Amino acid sequence: MKRLIAIAFAIAFVPMAWGQLYKWVDKEGKVHYSDTPPTEQESKQINVPTGGGAGAPPPAAKQDKDAEKGRLDFKDAATKAEDDAKRAAYNQERCARSRSYLKTLSDGGRIVKYDAKGERMILDDEQIESERTRAQKAMDEACKTS
Repeated sequence: MKRLIAIAFAIAFVPMAWGQLYKWVDKEGKVHYSDTPPTEQESKQINVPTGGGAGAPPPAAKQDKDAEKGRLDFKDAATKAEDDAKRAAYNQERCARSRSYLKTLSDGGRIVKYDAKGERMILDDEQIESERTRAQKAMDEACKTS
């Protein structure tokens, strides 16, 4: 059991070790790397950290952040798509109502409106033409996005 614990500790702390690496170029121009410096050549020492280190987040934490970001992006995209669908449906309904009102004004006959007091009033020809012009502009605006 003690042996198993010692092996577990050795395995756990091996990635935390810092390795020394030496780099040099031999007489033939070949680049060599070694953990021991050459005796007759000038070499350059390179510090190579092995393992995660204290500054790097654990891979699982990074994956969790990435997954959470992906979920939030998906939720935002779904919300945006839903809002776009509602807006499109509203615009279509508005366009249909505008067309229907313009058709009513264009068909002729009596047109009845209610004033601010709630009293019924019949529009004359001039008022109908004015209302038709206003309805045409409203329909053009409502149906341009559809």
